[in-house]
Amino acid sequence: MVVFSLNTIQKSTAEQASNEELAAIAKALAHPARIQIVRLLLSRSSCIGGEITHELALAQSTVSEHLRILKTAGIVVGEIEHPRICYSLSIQSLQSLIQFLSAIGQQYQSENLTDGLCCPLQKSAEQFGSCS
Repeated sequence: MVVFSLNTIQKSTAEQASNEELAAIAKALAHPARIQIVRLLLSRSSCIGGEITHELALAQSTVSEHLRILKTAGIVVGEIEHPRICYSLSIQSLQSLIQFLSAIGQQYQSENLTDGLCCPLQKSAEQFGSCS
């Protein structure tokens, strides 16, 4: 019989939600044009949709679709200032991704994993013998 504590179940549920949130944000950012939009918005406090279209040199409909994806993920917010929409970044929505990537960076630096593996090659070779 397997017994789970309520704390374990809650942590598992919260971790799963966090994983899904991170994946959704990463998926929304997973296109060069959307990265370019985020970089553009990082350089300004806000930007009119037409300016984004001009900066990216893409069709207005293409930029609108990229903005829709970023808005759905909560990365970008748009305020209507008739007759235009003014877009800006929602930095708060990126906090979970920022924390996740920072944790990876800190772990990498603290472990000094310069060979890109989870276990340094010298330790592995000494512990388990060489592969040859």
